[in-house]
Amino acid sequence: MLDIKSTKNDKELVFELTGRLDTTTAPEFSTRVDEEVVDLNKLVLDFKGLEYISSAGLRVVLSALKKMKGEDMIVRNVNDDIMDIFEMTGFIDLLTIE
Repeated sequence: MLDIKSTKNDKELVFELTGRLDTTTAPEFSTRVDEEVVDLNKLVLDFKGLEYISSAGLRVVLSALKKMKGEDMIVRNVNDDIMDIFEMTGFIDLLTIE
């Protein structure tokens, strides 16, 4: 299960994710990214409540990064398990993590 909360402030969008971003929940988040990541200067993915991310979830994060086309995208509040996944997959070199 994944809970997705989004807050838009002018040209900044924050997604707060709670639960698991996996094969069953990634399509829903992908749809939200496609619909809401439009004409932004900054995208923030807040992973404070995210417990797990699978390869399907990583693909959505990569898709969001590409959709931002060089604008700011920040990933916040990453737990140790997800940080390990980012390190193993090389995502740590692609993302701005706070």
